[in-house]
Amino acid sequence: MAHFLVNTHSCRHMTTLILVIFVISLLILVHEWGHFYSARKLGVKVEEFGFGFPPKLFSFTKKEIRYSLNLLPLGGFVKIFGEHGEGEGHNESFISRPAWQRFVILVAGVAMNVVLAWIFFSAGALFGVPQISEGTEGQVPVSIVTILPESPAEGAGLKFGDQILELRSRDISLRVEKEKDIIDFADAYKGEEITMIISRTGEIKEVKLVPRANVPEGEGPIGIALGRLIIKRAPWYLAPLEGAETLFKSVTLTLYGFGSILKELVVEGKTSIAVSGPVGIFYFAEDSRVLGASYFLQFIGLLSVNLAILNFLPIPALDGGRILFLAIEKIRGARINPTTENAVHTIGFFLLIFLMLLVTYKDIARIL
Repeated sequence: MAHFLVNTHSCRHMTTLILVIFVISLLILVHEWGHFYSARKLGVKVEEFGFGFPPKLFSFTKKEIRYSLNLLPLGGFVKIFGEHGEGEGHNESFISRPAWQRFVILVAGVAMNVVLAWIFFSAGALFGVPQISEGTEGQVPVSIVTILPESPAEGAGLKFGDQILELRSRDISLRVEKEKDIIDFADAYKGEEITMIISRTGEIKEVKLVPRANVPEGEGPIGIALGRLIIKRAPWYLAPLEGAETLFKSVTLTLYGFGSILKELVVEGKTSIAVSGPVGIFYFAEDSRVLGASYFLQFIGLLSVNLAILNFLPIPALDGGRILFLAIEKIRGARINPTTENAVHTIGFFLLIFLMLLVTYKDIARIL
């Protein structure tokens, strides 16, 4: 039996890993296709469109563009003639084009990720979006809608969407009918081990935890917020509108999050907001996939929004960094030396790689 469970979990993790690779590849390929399409439309020469990253497996040439399939499956790349300053004066070179055309090509990748997020949010609205419902006491089970960091709930492995069916202590068993049942039970058994009987995507589980005796201000003994979750599905003709609304909220909240991180880093030299890399994305994907299609679609949409905003930040090596150099060029009325700009972008690239490795290390340390 244990062997079967290990194999089941391994298969589930492998399925999630394959899905994460596919999703990240899709997001990056759509981003690069934005650069590819806009460059082609403006008459700028595209030298190569690569699926995955080298080493190269095979390639073919069509209409003077090399299409390559590469070994590493995460995303792809577009090689545009003149993007590093070569071919100045040549009509098909990126560097020779007016500033507005270079801006369009640079921003096209970000725009495509925004469009892709809208598509996934719209699909999520069609499948059904989880919402907290009022006035459904006795009809809809009480669910966990928030888990606070470093709380007993987080330590016990409780997850968003878990339905709490029953509570047990050493001397009593209580069937949960309303949110107050859980609040009162946790207050009564602070410092003692209790058992929660939960339903997670139809599977009944027992979770043991100890409600805190010393409760931080503004938190509860267990560290959860409760509500009654229902699935609200939009008709097909309203799904795009709801997708657009979700997109606006996601962009606003993501920008606020990036702003908060930057402010804390500047003022305090550290941030209290959790930042996740590839390992963190895997576990987020695992949780959202288990919860159902609508959750997973919303998760992909949020990833696409994050990729769009991250790429638009004025950081060297990213699209936003190249747009920043374009803005400086317009302000000073002269182009920056391509060698200097390429050197800055190279340094930015290695700093981003270092940051990604650091975040990945912290993700692994948090899990272990």
